[in-house]
Amino acid sequence: MNFSELGRMIETLGKDRGIDKRVVVRAIEQAFLVTARKKYGIQGEYETRYNDAEDEIEIYQYKNVVESVKDPIIEITINEARNLDEAVEVGDQLGIRIENPSFTRVDVQTARQIIFQKVRDAEREILFSDFKHREGELVTGIARRYERGNVIVDLGKSDAVLSRKELIPGENFKTGDRIQAYLSEVVMTNRGPEIRLSRTSPMYLVKLFEVEVPEILDGNIEIKSAAREPGQRAKIAVYTSDKEIDPVGACVGMKGSRVQNVVNELQGEKIDIVRWNSDIEIFARAALAPAEITNIQVDHGNYSLDVVVEEDQLSMAIGRRGQNVRLAAMLTGYKINIISKTKLQEKIKKAVENLLQITSVSDARAQMLVQNGIMSIGDLAAMDAETLSKILHGNVADAENIIKDTHEAIEKGLINLADDEEELVSASAVPAYKGMLDKHKEDKGEGKDKFSEAERRLREELAAFKLK
Repeated sequence: MNFSELGRMIETLGKDRGIDKRVVVRAIEQAFLVTARKKYGIQGEYETRYNDAEDEIEIYQYKNVVESVKDPIIEITINEARNLDEAVEVGDQLGIRIENPSFTRVDVQTARQIIFQKVRDAEREILFSDFKHREGELVTGIARRYERGNVIVDLGKSDAVLSRKELIPGENFKTGDRIQAYLSEVVMTNRGPEIRLSRTSPMYLVKLFEVEVPEILDGNIEIKSAAREPGQRAKIAVYTSDKEIDPVGACVGMKGSRVQNVVNELQGEKIDIVRWNSDIEIFARAALAPAEITNIQVDHGNYSLDVVVEEDQLSMAIGRRGQNVRLAAMLTGYKINIISKTKLQEKIKKAVENLLQITSVSDARAQMLVQNGIMSIGDLAAMDAETLSKILHGNVADAENIIKDTHEAIEKGLINLADDEEELVSASAVPAYKGMLDKHKEDKGEGKDKFSEAERRLREELAAFKLK
């Protein structure tokens, strides 16, 4: 079948759209396969082949060789079959080329539409694969227009979406403005691949430092974690095993030049650069700077820190609207509870008074219990005798007696069960965020959907956060 535009179509689509010639040929063959089925009967079995030398589509219809035909679309008699192939036998399947299929204009138009649809699908797949492996990179484009508050950014081969929530608060780009952003994810939608950008992601901060600080890019300095409240303040934790390098100083740069370049790109966002330490207590003290910390109690099992500060350091440790403690919690991956030394002393006094309601608990025993974190009658009632005896340096029998007295007092309603309300300022950590950064370092390919999901959960927790 001659179709004069086929060769030209294959060359044009291949060159102009960057599609492999074989992909276009397969699209043409599939298109005429659909058309043949519509024309000659959908129950038939057909095959289409593009003949490059003749620039034509060859259509073959396969029929079963039988003695007597019941369905001419799928069967052929043995006598007719042997006119085409003398060696054929009953039970064989014979491929018969359809000569001059005489497709109508409608048939050809249908085939053309299918071809272009297949080509569009191929283009989408190519575009998706081109950008999918670039997830986690910085990209630069030109602002083209706004759609429902989102900035459409021209990246050259394709447009990307910088949604309103991914813009730093107060940013307003005009058409033609150059935009740098973090390519957070590429997803396939019904309309094709959607390239999503972010300027609020903590990973954008990380990538900017990689650009500004050569020691990070070459691996001599590592960014262990990062936390942001976009447009306001950020913290990053840096580490190096090279004793000759000051990781904080390297990130700050000569006269603050390196960090200032990052600050300028982030619309004036203040950045604290913290030295990372494997000792969570040392790291937490650095993360909560500039506040001076009196004491830290670490609960590794629950990823929680109880931080004690002097009264005059409380507001500094918490930060404006809880910002400092929130960022420190995200940076360390631990929940941080902050209490002033005065409040702590009051809390201990109240806890001792509470425990003294149990007749078998003396003042000395109450003090020992509180020092070991038993701050309420509820905590005491939940203990086992063996653990309690070790805390009190006594025998198991005495411990059993205390626990028995505690349960009896609770049952008879002889004591005030109200637990001490901890007068704390708390900030929840987001472990998914640290995992997000670690995953980014491992690879930039597999698992990116999880990467994006972790970042989404981080933002949701931040949005829902309320200072206690």
